[in-house]
Amino acid sequence: MNRIWASGLVHRRGLRLAGTIVGIAVAVALLATLAGFFAATKASMTRQAIADVAVDWQVQLAPGADPRAAIAELGQSPGYTTLAQVGYADSPGFEATSAGTTQTTGPGKVLGLDPAYRDDFPTEIRDLIGKGTVLLAQQTAANLHAAPGSVVTVKRPGLDPVQVTIDGIVDLPLADSLFQTIGAAPGAAPQAPPDNVLLLSLTTWHELFDPVAQIAPDAVRVQLHATLPHDLPANPSAAYVDVTGMARNYEARLAGTAIVGDNLAARLDVARADALYAQILFLFLGLPGALLAAILTAVLVASGSVARRREQALLRLRGAAVGRVVQLAAVESAIVGLGGSVVGLAIAILTVRATFGQWGFGIGPAESLVWAILAAGIGLLLAILTILIPAWHDARETSVVAAQVAVGRVRRPWWERVGLDVILLAAAGITFWQQSQGGYQLVLAPEGAPRVAVSYTSFAAPLLFWAGAALLAMRLTRLALSRDGRAVVAPLHLVGGRLAPLVAASLGRQRGRLAVGLVMVMLAVAFASSTAIFNATYEAQSLVDAELTNGADVTVRGGQAADLGPYLNAIQLLPGAAAVQPMQHRFAYVGTDLQDLYGIDPRALTSAARLDDAYFVGASATEAMSVLASTPDGVLVSPETVFDFQLQPGDTIKLRLQSESDRQYHTIPFTFVGVAREFPTAPSDSFLVANSAYVAQQTGSAAVETLLIRTDRAPAAVAEEVRTVLGATSGATVQDVENQRQITRSSLTAVSLYGLTRLELGFAVALAAAGAGLILALGLEERRRTLAIASALGATSRQLGAFVWGEAGVILGGGLFTGALLGGGVALMLITLLTHVFDPPPLQPTVPWSYLALVAMITVASGLAAGAMATRTARRNVLETIRQL
Repeated sequence: MNRIWASGLVHRRGLRLAGTIVGIAVAVALLATLAGFFAATKASMTRQAIADVAVDWQVQLAPGADPRAAIAELGQSPGYTTLAQVGYADSPGFEATSAGTTQTTGPGKVLGLDPAYRDDFPTEIRDLIGKGTVLLAQQTAANLHAAPGSVVTVKRPGLDPVQVTIDGIVDLPLADSLFQTIGAAPGAAPQAPPDNVLLLSLTTWHELFDPVAQIAPDAVRVQLHATLPHDLPANPSAAYVDVTGMARNYEARLAGTAIVGDNLAARLDVARADALYAQILFLFLGLPGALLAAILTAVLVASGSVARRREQALLRLRGAAVGRVVQLAAVESAIVGLGGSVVGLAIAILTVRATFGQWGFGIGPAESLVWAILAAGIGLLLAILTILIPAWHDARETSVVAAQVAVGRVRRPWWERVGLDVILLAAAGITFWQQSQGGYQLVLAPEGAPRVAVSYTSFAAPLLFWAGAALLAMRLTRLALSRDGRAVVAPLHLVGGRLAPLVAASLGRQRGRLAVGLVMVMLAVAFASSTAIFNATYEAQSLVDAELTNGADVTVRGGQAADLGPYLNAIQLLPGAAAVQPMQHRFAYVGTDLQDLYGIDPRALTSAARLDDAYFVGASATEAMSVLASTPDGVLVSPETVFDFQLQPGDTIKLRLQSESDRQYHTIPFTFVGVAREFPTAPSDSFLVANSAYVAQQTGSAAVETLLIRTDRAPAAVAEEVRTVLGATSGATVQDVENQRQITRSSLTAVSLYGLTRLELGFAVALAAAGAGLILALGLEERRRTLAIASALGATSRQLGAFVWGEAGVILGGGLFTGALLGGGVALMLITLLTHVFDPPPLQPTVPWSYLALVAMITVASGLAAGAMATRTARRNVLETIRQL
């Protein structure tokens, strides 16, 4: 009996069965792909975080501590794969004589390195000129005018200076971590790495500075640099907890004789925050699509509820018990659930293969199997909820007579009577207003505690907005089609001609079903458009972020003792250098707070650097630069400084800047003229922007520490030419915007969003097509008997088409229009709530018109195909259709 029933379903209800299978397949594929993608993304985050760390632990030993004991404890737990000792010594300065002149530097550091250090930690030191064991950092070489073969005098605290001969010049790409202050209080501002660094062999270092340790023990330190075994959990939060726990355990075993500089935990701390952002993006951007696919499945199944009740009535009339009816419904549930699950899993596996380049879900075989089972279970659950349970309920509660379709006045649904749509929209507005005051925030435990948390309340606003807008669209559609559809008679003349009133009356009697179809198209289009707008805005802001961080197409940065001014003319003559602007980068004290100070020519800066209006508060970029230019002693201040020091426009700010004459900090008055949130190359917290001419006049130095270059050729090519002009010993670094953009795009959040975008935009198109085509096709399938009767009575193809295209016009036209409005509103809501994902926040959303046009065309094409098929089918096998239905 079950086999016969299944065969009958396939032959008699094949289209509806296929449509339901497609709906479940889309839901299963989207859920499986997103869930597998999210799990794989977190594992990828941990791998990237680990791979980016050059030295996992920098263990600083207390004066007098035994390095051998510390190494032995480290070998026991957690173990190490590479290990080296590094000596750190403070030097009052270096001195060298070149071309008859003597150059002297300020305080510096002298490092002592194990013989195998360069091989064990290759990314810490990069050779520029020469090789050997006595190496000078690039910036120090520029300050001393030194080269391989130069003799440098090294000053020692409390002892006579010594002389060394330089073997080579090197760069220290990871100087920030190499010279970090280990054991600094949580929240303390990081110190800039030293400008002057000399590197020696560890043996030579001990010879020169062990005597210093007897006189000034605080000037000499020894560190152990180690790489740990990377058998860590895939989840970055769990890996962070493991690593920090191991560090605390190791410090406890050494009883206060060592402090761990945990670079690995610091990197994992960033990764776990990114994992939370990825989780939020998954919920905000992915979950609506999965819910939409599930709702689409439920609507597809519900569209056949009338036919299903008739079939149950016939079975009951022929003596079938409730159990038999439920058993046959279970057969249909199994066919649909298993079929949809298999198809959905196949789609998900192929999608993940295209995204990650491997089979499964981008994770291990066991995890992939778990995700596959869960996804298949969801497909079966959807089939049970939408087919089996309603059939069981109808079989128990409905008699044969009651199974007939009642004709009469349709009562308004309960949600419409209580105004649920208005309540939901009001709640969405209130929630959105509350959340948008500060933007969406990740709630991290303070001071690097191992637990992190996310506030999910922000998700309520878009969810309530989605639900309220859907119900409101249903209400308005039902209202527009009430009273025999008089409100739509005029537009129906385009397809129905003189039959427009009759078509409108027909639509009015089906307003409930049409409202559901319109809302499904609306939600599908809204999902596609909101996702596309958010992702396009994020992509556009990644370029803005790269330009802001880099400063210009190509940026040249020198150290504090470097002057790039002599290179300005040569760089301006390079092919591809369309504009070059010098910028000072000094440091100034605001009270006791040391901040970055940028000296610019406000009238000419924009020839090389891009300034967005979003960078400034209360003024556009043009206005801010104009005010600064008209106020010689003017200064732009960051919002944090304005708040901390309670500044008002026009206030005099007394800054302390270093004078060129005596290298001391002196008080210089400035006038507060504006607020800058962001500025090219500036940090994201506190900074100052002033006129370079005034800074040069007051400090006695016109030195230029930064050059901003706008190019009319590939930035990477121009950057390479600039490096050639500067030479290897200039002490300057050159960065192009494309390279910076790759760094920005390779951040963990960006990787997550990029993969999520590829998945969502593809599924969004499929959902839009399914929402229009399947809903319309199955709706017209229900009316096939009516169309066949009209055809038997002599209706022409045009007359039949009037009913078909009228219905399609309401669903497609209304769905596309309301979907575009809802999608735009949701996108604006997401951009506002997730403002901290953007750096800087966008002034307006970026609309991907080509993608939205593609969605609209596919949606319309799907609906037109369904309508054309219904029209042709209505004129074929008319008598058979009338008898069968």
